[in-house]
Amino acid sequence: MSGFIITGGGSGIGATIAQQADAAGHKVGVMDANLEAATAVCQTLRDAQPLVANVNDASSVTQAFDRFGDFTVLVNCAGILRPGPLMTLDEQDFRAVIDTNLIGTYLASQAAAQRMQATGGSIVNLSSINASQPSPDTGAYVASKAAVEAMTRQMSLEWAVHNIRVNAVSPGFVNTGMAAPFYKNQEVRERRAQAVPLQRLGTALDIANVILFLTTDQAAYITGQTLSVDGGLGHSLLRSLPRE
Repeated sequence: MSGFIITGGGSGIGATIAQQADAAGHKVGVMDANLEAATAVCQTLRDAQPLVANVNDASSVTQAFDRFGDFTVLVNCAGILRPGPLMTLDEQDFRAVIDTNLIGTYLASQAAAQRMQATGGSIVNLSSINASQPSPDTGAYVASKAAVEAMTRQMSLEWAVHNIRVNAVSPGFVNTGMAAPFYKNQEVRERRAQAVPLQRLGTALDIANVILFLTTDQAAYITGQTLSVDGGLGHSLLRSLPRE
């Protein structure tokens, strides 16, 4: 099986993707800014290597890829949220989110694509339901994820000639990672689950399974797409409006 690298792989959805990739027989690179977190994930896997790197630093990403060796799959999960209303949000917080979520995805994808030119490969970028459904006080997060989806389409167009497929996955309400503290409130958790047509919150495994599918030969003719994994939430707005 091929080499498989996950940025932001030290926790949340990224860690679950690493577990699923390892179970599928891939050699796994768990890239994270936190070496301890990446190492802890790798210790639970069959064939995995921790890679410490800051995704918004091109040289850091390149060095991590060089340490890992050949790979044909990259999943960009590294992301942050600096909440706050746009009217008063600090410029540094806005830039930090763009640097990690958008620039980091770009730099890692670019470096990966340069290595995949001869072999082909698959890149999957993590987006969010917030890319199309803004939420109050989420700072630059909405803009960063909308840009990731647009960049995914651009990458897929330019890199198809090298047989590099680029797709995105857009999770809805998922009880893991940066959202986990929010769902510690049982009332919030239950009300949000009820808002989802499938009547439950998503799990990291729900997202990881779709991402793994997009990296396989079964998805060989899929590129430039954003696949929503949200239990039907994105198309349920009219359900909540009053009717006669």
